[in-house]
Amino acid sequence: MLIGGLQRCSLVDYPGHLCAVIFTQGCNFRCPYCHNPQLVDPARFEAPLDEEKVFNFLRSRIGRLRGVVVSGGEPLLNDDLPEFLDRIGQMGYLVKLDTNGSFPDRLSAIVSAGLVDFIAMDVKAPFGRYGELAGVPVDVGAIQESIRIIRNSGTEYLFRTTLAKPLLDEKDTRLIRSFLGPGAHYRVQPLNPAAEWLRPEAR
Repeated sequence: MLIGGLQRCSLVDYPGHLCAVIFTQGCNFRCPYCHNPQLVDPARFEAPLDEEKVFNFLRSRIGRLRGVVVSGGEPLLNDDLPEFLDRIGQMGYLVKLDTNGSFPDRLSAIVSAGLVDFIAMDVKAPFGRYGELAGVPVDVGAIQESIRIIRNSGTEYLFRTTLAKPLLDEKDTRLIRSFLGPGAHYRVQPLNPAAEWLRPEAR
């Protein structure tokens, strides 16, 4: 597992639970407003963290932290993600996965194996603008399939969109909400105006 960072304690990344956040290295999207360019742009990668040291830290926090979030980057790029998630779950932690939804087959396998307790999927844009906001061509059918998998999974979930003005506006988020379907758990989150952008010229 390519681990690009570790946040040892978070009050906000797993709803209702004190958690640690593990950031995987590498992403197949190039969202202009991405505020984690060091996890996305290979030219900015640092040496990955030692996986066993990360697990040693998690062992030391058993009983003090309730959950572990695996975020990115895009975690589903890693072939060994299922084993990694299972190992975290075997330690007694609740497991939350953050994903961009572009790998529905891998997502489905993880859900079917019961390896996650919560899924958060970033819905980047209305379907007609997906490639523009993701920064690369996107198979929108894969995004739609991931939405379907998550909604039917029986797992806690949240769809979320970063309101990256001026690239997106409230009209876009209303359109996204409509195609997620009735009753979908959806949140629009503001973009920190001081955050670094992967492509600052797109502001």
